[in-house]
Amino acid sequence: MVIRVYLVEDQALVRAALSTVLCAAADIELVGEAGCGETALPEVRRLIPDVVVCDLYMPGISGMEVTERIVRSGLPTRVVIVSTLEDGPLPQRLLDLGASAYVGKSAVCEELRQAVRRAFRGERYLGAGIAQKLVFAGLGAGTTPFDALSARETQVAMLLARGLRQEEAARVLGLSAKTVNSHKANLFTKLGVRDAIALARLATQYGLLDPARDLSGRAGPQPVPQRAS
Repeated sequence: MVIRVYLVEDQALVRAALSTVLCAAADIELVGEAGCGETALPEVRRLIPDVVVCDLYMPGISGMEVTERIVRSGLPTRVVIVSTLEDGPLPQRLLDLGASAYVGKSAVCEELRQAVRRAFRGERYLGAGIAQKLVFAGLGAGTTPFDALSARETQVAMLLARGLRQEEAARVLGLSAKTVNSHKANLFTKLGVRDAIALARLATQYGLLDPARDLSGRAGPQPVPQRAS
């Protein structure tokens, strides 16, 4: 059976590399691709692919919001997240939101394809290095202040740390400004911060923000998947 995959990645070169990796497998068919979540979501609803492979950090609607909206829509589509960040609280948060897999962009090609296959079968999958770090975190090493946040509070924290205003965050998440304000107050208290600047510093320190990007969403150089030897 051929697995129908839709790819979402905002950097053209990385998207081309991921496309090549996926299309090299005889059992995977790329049915579409997009450079942002805003374009991808209507296409996913139209095409109903088996799996969406999605970058975590994108301007506008991030991979976290893409994951939540697909899960909330009730579509049978599974989500595989790819990211430059392989530690911190985000892998677990994405699984909590309903993602089927989380793979680092430094992973070898076969690991990404394996994640797609496992997601298609309804299984959960973590890149080997990410799984190891989560095990150590569970043993008490590598814990962060963000572990105290709920999945929704983590979403709000990501958006505010990227420089979005409260009203903009509400639009992205499809929530009322009052609800976002409540989450903001709770997460500020839990993290012990007073403003978005302090939040951004803390988020960068503990891996909630991609250090290769500034708050406007512009991206610096990022690694692409390596071919297996």
